[in-house]
Amino acid sequence: MLNGLADQQRQSSVLPTLAIIVPALNEMPMLPALSQQLVALGVQQSIIVDGGSDDGSWEWLRANWHNGKSRLALQSDGGRAGQMNAGAAHSEADIYLFLHADSVLPDGAVEAISGALADTAQWGRLDVRFDSTMPAMKVIEWFINVRSRLTGVATGDQAIFVARELFERVGGYDLIPLMEDIALSTKLKRLGRPACLADKVLTSARRWEQGGVIKTVLLMWYLRLAYYCGVPAERLARQYAHIR
Repeated sequence: MLNGLADQQRQSSVLPTLAIIVPALNEMPMLPALSQQLVALGVQQSIIVDGGSDDGSWEWLRANWHNGKSRLALQSDGGRAGQMNAGAAHSEADIYLFLHADSVLPDGAVEAISGALADTAQWGRLDVRFDSTMPAMKVIEWFINVRSRLTGVATGDQAIFVARELFERVGGYDLIPLMEDIALSTKLKRLGRPACLADKVLTSARRWEQGGVIKTVLLMWYLRLAYYCGVPAERLARQYAHIR
């Protein structure tokens, strides 16, 4: 049986440690604000993993972020899944929080996550809120949050967090080019339901607005349905790149 963080805390006065792991690819405009956010959160470790950027991101990270054990800048192949696995492999924290480079955690999120995992949960996610005033985006974020609560499946935009022991037990993220968050959630929920926190992570709506809201919704529905029907993620990734 998997020992929970609650059991660990009862046996020790040491509080669990948390590492924030951020996959990034050509996110140079986001990096200054991201770094400020991570410093302000004051967690034990913040790891930004570059996936082969060609916009100066890696050079910026090496000059401004790599600062010993508490702040790491890494490079990794394997797409977003490989980046997040690489970040986890360089951390000994008790909890991993996977955050997108264009997302902002709400006040109190770290405490809420630690509290959730100190109870009975071993993994979870936050609600999502898009940085858009478009009424359609408000409907979409509501739908995403409700669907996630009903299905126990989380997306990367929702800032997935997981106890290190459980993450290692399920083998981390599958090295697939698309749907890696769905695949991880599916593995994790077999071992326990997620903690669905009402705290809202603010996420960029640029992908939806650039591609068109309706078109993007239909594309996401198609990709998810095809994935659940057994279409390989590699094939879906090629279709996604072509459509986009």
